[in-house]
Amino acid sequence: MKNLDRLRRDLQRRQLLGGALSGLGTAALATLLGPKSFGAARGEPGSNDAAPAPHFTPRARRAIYLFQSGGPSHIDLWDHKPHWDRLHGQPIPPSVLGSQRVTGMTAGQSQFLTNRPIRPFRRHGDCGRWVSELLPHTAGVVDDLAVLKAVHTEAINHDPGITLINTGDSQVGKASLGAWLSYGLGSENEDLPAYTVLISQGNGKNPGQPIFSRLWGSGFLPSEHQGVRLRAGSAPVMHLANPSGVDRGLRREQLDALAALNGHRAQVTGDPEIEARVAQYEMAFRMQASVPGLADLSDEPESTFDLYGHDARRPGTYAANCLMARRMMERGVRFVQLFHRGWDQHTDLVPHLSAQCRDTDRASAALVTDLKRRGLLDDTLVIWGGEFGRTAYSQGRLDSGRDHHGRCFTVWMAGGGVKGGVEHGVTDDHSYNVVDGGVHVRDLNATILHLLGIDHERLTFKFQGLSQSLTGVEPARVVREILA
Repeated sequence: MKNLDRLRRDLQRRQLLGGALSGLGTAALATLLGPKSFGAARGEPGSNDAAPAPHFTPRARRAIYLFQSGGPSHIDLWDHKPHWDRLHGQPIPPSVLGSQRVTGMTAGQSQFLTNRPIRPFRRHGDCGRWVSELLPHTAGVVDDLAVLKAVHTEAINHDPGITLINTGDSQVGKASLGAWLSYGLGSENEDLPAYTVLISQGNGKNPGQPIFSRLWGSGFLPSEHQGVRLRAGSAPVMHLANPSGVDRGLRREQLDALAALNGHRAQVTGDPEIEARVAQYEMAFRMQASVPGLADLSDEPESTFDLYGHDARRPGTYAANCLMARRMMERGVRFVQLFHRGWDQHTDLVPHLSAQCRDTDRASAALVTDLKRRGLLDDTLVIWGGEFGRTAYSQGRLDSGRDHHGRCFTVWMAGGGVKGGVEHGVTDDHSYNVVDGGVHVRDLNATILHLLGIDHERLTFKFQGLSQSLTGVEPARVVREILA
């Protein structure tokens, strides 16, 4: 208490010297950092100021990105070809391979033999979609999915590939998709972050590539828009609890005093990061009350776990994170991103890929089903995909594994403004090159923004003399063919 009294006396002296301090207490802080409504979109070219409204009526109010880190094999899961058996073990023609850059893991390979999918495909749903037997649960919801089969990227390695698709640039330091959404649309729940992140690990032997915090970072945007990672266990957010001997009332007084000091400093320096820091303090204070209820699954009926599977009871699993994502959608969180590691199957393709699908298939389908049952799917966008796909040829012996492949891969989307039961894009006979309907990762991000009411060319932030945007300066288009 002595330290707090000293802080107050110091504040009084600063008020007398400064003369213009407006006394940022709890009420004034609410004015400065009040909740941003859904109708508070930002960003006109050349300006960092808020625009009066979203650019157009959004189809989705919130989104979940099920990011499959490591590059799921589109050949083994989604891109069915009726002639795989005939091509199995045959060299891929040079006309198909072209001049593609390959990774160091393939560079010394003398021949490139076609490797058919490790499990058969079957038709499913009213749409007749071909889906691998590895995904029986996702196959049950294909009438709700738009499957993009010709997504492509220049990346041939995990990083910069994963950085490119998440931030719009392979160079580090740019703002992530979730940070852009937080900046552009704000939050519908002032007690939880607009952007949250959950990470899970496959049960197979392959640990997967590392996941870096820059993938949900704010880059040049104010730091309050970076994603907040929720961990498994009794303490979902690090350092959220008050120190011993500090109760909630005392913490409130401390924050009010700090807000007043920081408000004065912000007036003097004009540094927007000061306001961002105050906003983060305030969010942490509110999360102390809101996160425990979010993480407590005791209010979920048994039918929930029947749907998601028994893994949903185990914090930190992919299934548990999918369930948490649904709970956050109900609470108005703007964007939830799940990162699931372990899709990098260079060796032991059959057991490793099978294990990844067992970890993720049921819960991915359950999330779509659960949102639909609760009336949330119509205005919730769900995206499933990784940073690239896998090669049609095998590394080493047949069925051993597949290398990275960015020329074409599959992503599916569901909900908020997306047509269900449709397929967009065509690849060649080896699932190696785009034939028609190509979707660059910039197009994918432009489409996600569009569905949330944002024109990707108008959501900008002035930094280093340039109007920065998620899609950059290269051409990008909205994939209107999949829009409802």
